[in-house]
Amino acid sequence: MALVFRTAAQFAGISLSLLGWILSCLTNYLPLWKNLNLDLNEMEHWTLGLWQTCVVQEEVGTQCKGFDSFLALPAELRIARIFMFLCNGLGFLGLLVSGSGLDCLRIGESQQELKKRLLVLGGILSWTSGITALVPVSWVAHVTVQEFWDETLPEIVPRWEFGEALFLGWGAGFSLLVGGCLLHCAACSARAPLAAGHYAVADLQALRQQLPMKNSNLKV
Repeated sequence: MALVFRTAAQFAGISLSLLGWILSCLTNYLPLWKNLNLDLNEMEHWTLGLWQTCVVQEEVGTQCKGFDSFLALPAELRIARIFMFLCNGLGFLGLLVSGSGLDCLRIGESQQELKKRLLVLGGILSWTSGITALVPVSWVAHVTVQEFWDETLPEIVPRWEFGEALFLGWGAGFSLLVGGCLLHCAACSARAPLAAGHYAVADLQALRQQLPMKNSNLKV
């Protein structure tokens, strides 16, 4: 039973970590962090991301323009850029480290303690990557809500709303968090008896090699 739980936890952990990393990369580069619909012109739709802003028009199509200055961005977007880069880097590193510690990987099978440490480290990296994804996404969402309900602005002024990238970012963060926790649980669970079977095969091969030597001694 422990072996089944360990294997399932490793598979689910590495799968969720991979899914979270892919979603975090999409969140980083998609210009869909905020949406703006103009009441005066319903055929025009604005979107805002970390790297560019886009306007979607039915007749012209989609036109995007990158931001000219990093320092000119609002504080939440500047911090979001840094945190999302950290999230992508830590998530990729966590996948490499935890993948090296999986039981299904035969390399380093005799070094079970090292594989356990790699799983723990990979889980910590994935967990940290999830935190660095949730912080900027939640911060931008909080600022958006504050600006949307700002009573000092006239009602005629358009308000930014949540974009699809925010929901992808929340999904990425929670996937990385759960994946990291599962990898950590798999590392702390009972050791899979792969190494024991490996040594049993090696002992059987050594015994077969000794039998011809004994037979040759008896003939002499």
